[in-house]
Formats: sequence, C-alpha cells, structure tokens
Amino acid sequence: MTQSVNKLVSVDKPLLATLNGVQQKRPPIWIMRQAGRYLPEYREVRARSKNFIDFCYSPDLATEVTLQPIRRFGFDAAILFSDILVVPDALGQGVSFVENEGPRLPPLLVENNLSELKGAIDLDRLAPVFETIGRVKEALPKETTFLGFCGAPWTVASYMIAGKSTPELAPIRLVAYRNPEYLARLIDLLVESSIAYLCRQVEAGVDALQIFESFAGALTADGIEQWSIGPIRRIIEGVRKRHPQAKFIVFGRGSGANHVQYAAKTGADAVAIDWGTDPHWAASTLQPLKPVQGNLDPLAVVAGGDQLDRRVDGIIEAFSKGLHIFNLGHGIVPETPVAHVERLVKLVRS
Repeated sequence: MTQSVNKLVSVDKPLLATLNGVQQKRPPIWIMRQAGRYLPEYREVRARSKNFIDFCYSPDLATEVTLQPIRRFGFDAAILFSDILVVPDALGQGVSFVENEGPRLPPLLVENNLSELKGAIDLDRLAPVFETIGRVKEALPKETTFLGFCGAPWTVASYMIAGKSTPELAPIRLVAYRNPEYLARLIDLLVESSIAYLCRQVEAGVDALQIFESFAGALTADGIEQWSIGPIRRIIEGVRKRHPQAKFIVFGRGSGANHVQYAAKTGADAVAIDWGTDPHWAASTLQPLKPVQGNLDPLAVVAGGDQLDRRVDGIIEAFSKGLHIFNLGHGIVPETPVAHVERLVKLVRS
C-alpha cells in the first residue's frame, strides 16, 4: 500500500476523520469553488494566464490559488484547482474556454463512433495537475484535508457531446434515447479514464476525492442508475482495487430524493446535497446512511446579515446528531463579499 493511502486514515484531519466515521465537536467546513473570483488575490493570479485551461495546467498558478482560501480562511479542506474537463482534454478532445461564456469543445459526432478520441486517457497530458498536487501537499497545514476530484461520466459526457454547456442537456439526452449503445461506450471510456486519473491523484498526495455529478437533475428516474449511479459506483470500485482505503464524497446536484441512491448505492463515504434539499429530510433520511455534506444556498452568503446567521444555525442544528461536513449547496459565486465568507466560517466554528 502506498504512503499516500496510509495517510487517508489519519485522525488528525477533522474532515478526513468525519469521512472515517468519527464525530467532530463542530462540523468541518470547506466550500465548493473556494478558490475563485470572489477573492481579490485569485483575480490577480488569474490575470497572469491567457486562458483558463493553461491556468489549470500551470503548477505555479494552480498551487497558489489552491492555497489562497486556506491561508485566508483556514478551511478544513483544500480542493485541487483544476477542471472536470481536463479528462476529455487528455482524451484528445481539445478544450478551450471563452471568457464569460464557458468551455468549448469540438462536439462528438455519433457517426464517428468515438474515433475522435484516444482509446485511453493520456496521463502525461495531466502531469502538471499531478505536479500541482505534490506542491500543494507539501505546503498544506497538517490538519487540512486535501481533496482531489473528477466529474462524473454523465456530466463530462454532456459537455463532450454538445461541445458546451446546454440548457436542459438536450443533446446528451437525445443521444441516450436514440443511440444508447454509443453513449454506453463513451461512459465506459470515461469510467476507465476517471479511475486512472483519480488513482494518480491519490498517488500524488490527495487525501480524499469528490465526484461531481453536476447534472444529475437532468436524468429520468429510470436513467439515473444506468447513466449516473452505476458509472460512479464502478469508478469508486476501480480506484479502491488499487487504493482500498480511498475516501469519496459524491455530489449529485439536483437529484432530489435520488440523493438516497447516491448515498446507498455508489459506495461513497459521504453524500453532498444541493441547496434545494431540506436539511431535516436529509438528516432523517441520508445521515443514517452516510455523512452529509452541505448545503447552504450560495446566495445566502452574498446576502449576509441575519439571513446568513439564521440559515447557518439551522443547517448545523439539523445535522447536529450525526456526521456532517459544512459546505454550500453549490459553488460560491463571484459577487460574494469576502467579509461574508469570514462571517460564515466564524459562525460554523462558534
């Protein structure tokens, strides 16, 4: 077993201890997109790179912005600064980002039968990401959990097929109806690619992993097992064949009652919930199954004031009888005042 995996069972890190089933005196806290445009120091570093994908592949810059929120707020976890679309990029589907619009990829065509892609992920292409992990690991405080991540196959495939973000995910949903065999092959390729990518993240030094199913809410009730739950389960099983003690958080955004399936069927160690999920329902339904991560509305942090105080208190109270990681119900937004984040951290820790 590698040294990095041995570190996964450390009880010196509150968030990692929670994933190992150890109740904390107060919930550990980190926030999704905590390295981002709401921080002035992030904006200064971001200005040094011509485009976002180059930013992700610059160990100097990616290391710096991964560490910035830890220095400023002392969060209990740092999450690797990267993007879920480095996986299709390493499969040969070039990724670029258009300012204020988002990612662009050459859309996959069903008639090409995946010939546009490599048969396996090019981990050499991702070497800068693994270098970033090593640098961050050396610089983190010993009590800070280091999270790696990837996108779930359904979410990543949606970008690959459409070439960009699309309303209601119509392109991939139509492929799922018209050409399910094609989509299954693409999902299989993404499962194997994600396993290889996440294993290398563990070997480079991350303590735990989060899988982002950002578009779970676009799946039908009978499609969620085939296109989301099953593939995520295979990823977790595949990583654990090489790293048996690897810890996972799964975030099925917008999945509603299907959060139960992510908790019960994927093999994850914790389930993250979006801001639309009732904390009291989650405490009674999900928390007996797995630790719960979440789920403050990001706009409550923008608003601040009594509303922020009241909602933070309500979430902490709802989850107080079980294992809980405090987080937002989605990523922090750029217009969030830094002072409100400082207030949030103080509330959780008081």
